[in-house]
Amino acid sequence: MTLGYDPVVPATDESSGTGGSDMSDAAGQERHRSGKTIVLESDGQVAILRFDRPPANAIDLDLVHQMGTTLDEVETSRPSALVLTGTGSFFSGGLDLKAVPSYSPERQRDLLLAVNRTIWRLYGLPMPVVAAVNGHSVAGAFILTLTADYRVGPIGRAQFGLTEARVGIPFPAAAMTVLRAELAPADVRYFTLWSRNVDADEARRRGVFDELVGPEAVLPRALEVARDMATIPCDAYRRIKHQVRAGALARLEEIVASRSDPMLDAWVSPDAASASAAVLRGE
Repeated sequence: MTLGYDPVVPATDESSGTGGSDMSDAAGQERHRSGKTIVLESDGQVAILRFDRPPANAIDLDLVHQMGTTLDEVETSRPSALVLTGTGSFFSGGLDLKAVPSYSPERQRDLLLAVNRTIWRLYGLPMPVVAAVNGHSVAGAFILTLTADYRVGPIGRAQFGLTEARVGIPFPAAAMTVLRAELAPADVRYFTLWSRNVDADEARRRGVFDELVGPEAVLPRALEVARDMATIPCDAYRRIKHQVRAGALARLEEIVASRSDPMLDAWVSPDAASASAAVLRGE
Protein backbone atom coordinates (compact mmCIF):
# COMPACT_ATOMS: atom_id res chain seq x y z
CA MET A 1 0.00 0.00 0.00
CA THR A 2 2.00 2.98 -1.02
CA LEU A 3 2.41 5.96 -2.68
CA GLY A 4 0.57 8.08 -0.44
CA TYR A 5 0.82 11.62 0.02
CA ASP A 6 3.52 12.33 -1.40
CA PRO A 7 1.70 10.58 -4.25
CA VAL A 8 2.92 10.52 -7.83
CA VAL A 9 -0.13 12.51 -8.86
CA PRO A 10 -0.87 16.24 -8.62
CA ALA A 11 -1.84 16.92 -5.02
CA THR A 12 -3.82 20.08 -5.65
CA ASP A 13 -5.44 19.48 -9.02
CA GLU A 14 -9.08 20.15 -8.22
CA SER A 15 -10.12 19.48 -11.81
CA SER A 16 -9.36 15.79 -11.47
CA GLY A 17 -12.40 14.76 -9.53
CA THR A 18 -15.21 15.74 -7.26
CA GLY A 19 -17.76 14.28 -4.94
CA GLY A 20 -16.30 15.36 -1.61
CA SER A 21 -17.33 17.49 1.31
CA ASP A 22 -16.22 21.10 0.92
CA MET A 23 -13.71 22.20 3.56
CA SER A 24 -15.64 25.45 3.89
CA ASP A 25 -18.68 23.50 5.04
CA ALA A 26 -19.11 23.78 8.82
CA ALA A 27 -19.68 20.05 9.38
CA GLY A 28 -16.55 19.24 7.40
CA GLN A 29 -14.45 21.68 9.42
CA GLU A 30 -15.78 20.19 12.65
CA ARG A 31 -14.91 16.65 11.51
CA HIS A 32 -11.37 17.66 10.70
CA ARG A 33 -10.94 19.41 14.05
CA SER A 34 -12.13 16.24 15.78
CA GLY A 35 -9.74 14.06 13.79
CA LYS A 36 -12.52 12.11 12.06
CA THR A 37 -11.19 10.86 8.72
CA ILE A 38 -13.80 8.23 7.82
CA VAL A 39 -17.39 9.42 7.53
CA LEU A 40 -20.44 7.17 7.26
CA GLU A 41 -23.42 8.80 5.56
CA SER A 42 -26.67 7.44 4.18
CA ASP A 43 -28.83 7.91 1.12
CA GLY A 44 -32.01 6.05 1.96
CA GLN A 45 -31.06 2.41 2.51
CA VAL A 46 -27.63 2.87 0.90
CA ALA A 47 -24.67 3.69 3.15
CA ILE A 48 -21.84 5.92 1.91
CA LEU A 49 -18.37 5.43 3.40
CA ARG A 50 -16.26 8.50 2.66
CA PHE A 51 -12.50 9.00 3.01
CA ASP A 52 -12.23 12.51 4.46
CA ARG A 53 -8.61 13.39 5.17
CA PRO A 54 -7.72 16.29 2.85
CA PRO A 55 -5.84 17.04 0.76
CA ALA A 56 -5.18 13.48 -0.47
CA ASN A 57 -7.20 11.31 1.93
CA ALA A 58 -3.91 9.54 2.62
CA ILE A 59 -3.92 6.33 4.65
CA ASP A 60 -2.31 6.20 8.09
CA LEU A 61 -2.83 4.00 11.14
CA ASP A 62 -5.57 6.19 12.59
CA LEU A 63 -7.56 6.21 9.34
CA VAL A 64 -7.35 2.39 9.11
CA HIS A 65 -8.51 2.05 12.72
CA GLN A 66 -11.43 4.40 12.00
CA MET A 67 -12.19 2.29 8.94
CA GLY A 68 -12.46 -0.77 11.16
CA THR A 69 -14.88 0.97 13.52
CA THR A 70 -16.97 2.16 10.57
CA LEU A 71 -17.11 -1.34 9.09
CA ASP A 72 -18.38 -2.54 12.49
CA GLU A 73 -21.25 -0.04 12.09
CA VAL A 74 -21.93 -1.22 8.54
CA GLU A 75 -22.00 -4.89 9.56
CA THR A 76 -24.36 -4.08 12.44
CA SER A 77 -26.77 -1.82 10.53
CA ARG A 78 -26.76 -3.96 7.36
CA PRO A 79 -27.59 -1.31 4.73
CA SER A 80 -28.96 -2.57 1.44
CA ALA A 81 -25.69 -1.55 -0.27
CA LEU A 82 -22.46 0.34 0.47
CA VAL A 83 -20.79 3.03 -1.65
CA LEU A 84 -17.11 3.90 -1.15
CA THR A 85 -15.96 7.40 -2.13
CA GLY A 86 -13.48 10.15 -1.29
CA THR A 87 -13.37 13.87 -0.62
CA GLY A 88 -12.20 16.53 -3.09
CA SER A 89 -10.05 15.54 -6.07
CA PHE A 90 -8.82 12.30 -4.48
CA PHE A 91 -10.49 9.00 -3.80
CA SER A 92 -7.25 8.45 -1.87
CA GLY A 93 -3.56 8.91 -2.56
CA GLY A 94 -2.64 5.68 -0.76
CA LEU A 95 -0.30 5.33 2.17
CA ASP A 96 0.82 8.52 3.91
CA LEU A 97 4.53 8.56 3.12
CA LYS A 98 5.01 11.73 5.12
CA ALA A 99 4.11 9.79 8.28
CA VAL A 100 4.41 6.02 7.89
CA PRO A 101 8.18 5.77 7.19
CA SER A 102 8.77 7.35 10.61
CA TYR A 103 6.57 4.79 12.42
CA SER A 104 8.28 2.45 14.85
CA PRO A 105 8.51 -1.22 13.76
CA GLU A 106 5.62 -1.99 16.12
CA ARG A 107 3.37 0.69 14.58
CA GLN A 108 4.25 -0.44 11.06
CA ARG A 109 3.36 -3.99 12.07
CA ASP A 110 0.05 -2.78 13.51
CA LEU A 111 -0.69 -0.87 10.30
CA LEU A 112 0.10 -3.82 8.05
CA LEU A 113 -2.08 -6.20 10.06
CA ALA A 114 -4.91 -3.63 10.13
CA VAL A 115 -4.63 -3.04 6.36
CA ASN A 116 -4.85 -6.79 5.68
CA ARG A 117 -7.89 -7.09 7.92
CA THR A 118 -9.60 -4.08 6.29
CA ILE A 119 -9.10 -5.50 2.79
CA TRP A 120 -10.52 -8.87 3.90
CA ARG A 121 -13.56 -7.27 5.51
CA LEU A 122 -14.35 -5.02 2.55
CA TYR A 123 -13.91 -7.82 0.03
CA GLY A 124 -16.21 -10.13 1.96
CA LEU A 125 -19.07 -7.77 2.84
CA PRO A 126 -22.34 -9.58 2.08
CA MET A 127 -24.13 -6.58 0.55
CA PRO A 128 -23.35 -4.94 -2.81
CA VAL A 129 -20.32 -2.62 -2.60
CA VAL A 130 -19.92 0.08 -5.26
CA ALA A 131 -16.82 2.27 -5.62
CA ALA A 132 -17.53 5.90 -6.55
CA VAL A 133 -13.95 6.77 -7.48
CA ASN A 134 -14.21 10.56 -7.53
CA GLY A 135 -10.55 11.27 -8.35
CA HIS A 136 -6.99 9.97 -8.04
CA SER A 137 -6.75 6.42 -6.66
CA VAL A 138 -3.22 5.10 -6.37
CA ALA A 139 -1.35 2.36 -4.52
CA GLY A 140 -3.28 1.25 -1.42
CA ALA A 141 -6.36 3.13 -2.55
CA PHE A 142 -6.19 1.32 -5.90
CA ILE A 143 -6.45 -1.96 -3.97
CA LEU A 144 -9.44 -0.65 -1.98
CA THR A 145 -11.08 0.28 -5.29
CA LEU A 146 -10.69 -3.32 -6.45
CA THR A 147 -12.53 -4.67 -3.39
CA ALA A 148 -15.78 -3.21 -4.74
CA ASP A 149 -18.30 -5.28 -6.68
CA TYR A 150 -18.87 -2.48 -9.22
CA ARG A 151 -16.54 0.43 -9.90
CA VAL A 152 -17.45 3.83 -11.35
CA GLY A 153 -14.55 6.06 -12.40
CA PRO A 154 -14.19 9.70 -13.49
CA ILE A 155 -13.59 10.92 -17.01
CA GLY A 156 -10.75 13.44 -16.93
CA ARG A 157 -7.23 13.87 -15.59
CA ALA A 158 -7.29 11.64 -12.50
CA GLN A 159 -4.56 9.00 -12.21
CA PHE A 160 -4.73 5.35 -11.17
CA GLY A 161 -2.04 2.77 -10.55
CA LEU A 162 0.38 0.92 -8.33
CA THR A 163 3.69 2.74 -7.85
CA GLU A 164 5.03 0.50 -5.06
CA ALA A 165 7.96 -0.91 -7.06
CA ARG A 166 9.34 2.55 -7.88
CA VAL A 167 9.49 3.56 -4.22
CA GLY A 168 10.74 0.20 -2.99
CA ILE A 169 7.69 -0.92 -1.00
CA PRO A 170 6.48 -4.53 -1.43
CA PHE A 171 2.81 -5.47 -1.41
CA PRO A 172 1.01 -6.74 1.69
CA ALA A 173 -0.29 -10.29 1.27
CA ALA A 174 -3.96 -9.25 1.27
CA ALA A 175 -3.38 -6.59 -1.40
CA MET A 176 -1.70 -9.09 -3.73
CA THR A 177 -4.50 -11.60 -3.15
CA VAL A 178 -7.17 -9.11 -4.28
CA LEU A 179 -5.05 -7.97 -7.24
CA ARG A 180 -4.71 -11.52 -8.51
CA ALA A 181 -8.42 -12.20 -8.00
CA GLU A 182 -9.71 -9.05 -9.71
CA LEU A 183 -7.33 -8.41 -12.61
CA ALA A 184 -6.10 -10.63 -15.42
CA PRO A 185 -2.51 -11.91 -14.97
CA ALA A 186 -1.19 -9.64 -17.73
CA ASP A 187 -2.76 -6.61 -16.03
CA VAL A 188 -1.36 -7.57 -12.62
CA ARG A 189 2.07 -7.70 -14.26
CA TYR A 190 1.50 -4.39 -16.03
CA PHE A 191 0.41 -2.44 -12.94
CA THR A 192 2.85 -3.95 -10.44
CA LEU A 193 6.05 -4.19 -12.50
CA TRP A 194 5.70 -1.24 -14.88
CA SER A 195 4.62 0.67 -11.79
CA ARG A 196 3.27 3.81 -13.45
CA ASN A 197 -0.06 5.56 -13.05
CA VAL A 198 -2.49 5.55 -15.98
CA ASP A 199 -5.55 7.56 -16.96
CA ALA A 200 -9.13 6.42 -16.50
CA ASP A 201 -9.53 5.10 -20.06
CA GLU A 202 -6.49 2.84 -19.69
CA ALA A 203 -7.63 1.74 -16.25
CA ARG A 204 -11.02 0.77 -17.64
CA ARG A 205 -9.45 -1.15 -20.53
CA ARG A 206 -7.47 -3.12 -17.96
CA GLY A 207 -10.47 -4.05 -15.83
CA VAL A 208 -10.22 -1.51 -13.01
CA PHE A 209 -13.50 0.29 -13.84
CA ASP A 210 -16.84 -0.96 -15.06
CA GLU A 211 -17.82 2.44 -16.41
CA LEU A 212 -16.64 6.05 -16.61
CA VAL A 213 -18.76 9.18 -16.17
CA GLY A 214 -18.08 12.88 -15.70
CA PRO A 215 -16.53 13.65 -12.29
CA GLU A 216 -19.66 15.38 -11.02
CA ALA A 217 -21.74 12.31 -11.93
CA VAL A 218 -19.56 9.67 -10.23
CA LEU A 219 -21.35 9.57 -6.87
CA PRO A 220 -24.90 9.91 -8.29
CA ARG A 221 -24.19 7.11 -10.78
CA ALA A 222 -22.66 4.90 -8.07
CA LEU A 223 -25.74 5.43 -5.90
CA GLU A 224 -27.96 4.54 -8.86
CA VAL A 225 -26.01 1.31 -9.40
CA ALA A 226 -26.07 0.52 -5.68
CA ARG A 227 -29.84 0.96 -5.49
CA ASP A 228 -30.28 -1.31 -8.50
CA MET A 229 -27.98 -4.01 -7.09
CA ALA A 230 -29.82 -3.76 -3.76
CA THR A 231 -32.96 -5.08 -5.46
CA ILE A 232 -31.27 -8.49 -5.84
CA PRO A 233 -32.44 -10.82 -3.02
CA CYS A 234 -29.84 -10.29 -0.32
CA ASP A 235 -29.28 -13.93 0.62
CA ALA A 236 -28.77 -14.94 -3.00
CA TYR A 237 -26.40 -12.00 -3.52
CA ARG A 238 -24.35 -12.96 -0.44
CA ARG A 239 -24.10 -16.61 -1.46
CA ILE A 240 -23.20 -15.93 -5.11
CA LYS A 241 -20.62 -13.31 -4.12
CA HIS A 242 -19.00 -15.86 -1.83
CA GLN A 243 -19.03 -18.46 -4.62
CA VAL A 244 -17.27 -16.05 -6.95
CA ARG A 245 -14.68 -15.00 -4.36
CA ALA A 246 -14.37 -18.17 -2.27
CA GLY A 247 -10.73 -18.89 -3.08
CA ALA A 248 -9.53 -15.33 -2.46
CA LEU A 249 -11.64 -14.97 0.70
CA ALA A 250 -10.24 -18.20 2.12
CA ARG A 251 -6.70 -16.94 1.49
CA LEU A 252 -7.53 -13.55 3.05
CA GLU A 253 -9.05 -15.20 6.12
CA GLU A 254 -5.91 -17.31 6.51
CA ILE A 255 -3.68 -14.21 6.29
CA VAL A 256 -5.73 -12.37 8.91
CA ALA A 257 -6.21 -15.31 11.27
CA SER A 258 -2.53 -16.27 11.26
CA ARG A 259 -1.39 -12.64 11.61
CA SER A 260 1.34 -13.56 9.18
CA ASP A 261 2.66 -11.63 6.22
CA PRO A 262 6.11 -11.80 4.61
CA MET A 263 6.28 -8.00 4.96
CA LEU A 264 5.90 -7.95 8.76
CA ASP A 265 9.65 -7.87 9.41
CA ALA A 266 10.37 -4.96 7.06
CA TRP A 267 7.69 -3.15 5.09
CA VAL A 268 8.14 0.62 4.67
CA SER A 269 11.74 1.76 4.90
CA PRO A 270 12.89 5.27 5.89
CA ASP A 271 13.92 5.74 2.25
CA ALA A 272 10.36 5.42 0.97
CA ALA A 273 9.47 9.11 1.30
CA SER A 274 12.59 10.29 -0.56
CA ALA A 275 12.04 7.64 -3.25
CA SER A 276 8.47 8.87 -3.66
CA ALA A 277 9.67 12.45 -4.04
CA ALA A 278 12.21 11.33 -6.66
CA VAL A 279 9.50 9.62 -8.71
CA LEU A 280 7.39 12.75 -8.46
CA ARG A 281 10.30 14.78 -9.87
CA GLY A 282 10.60 12.28 -12.75
CA GLU A 283 13.98 10.93 -11.67
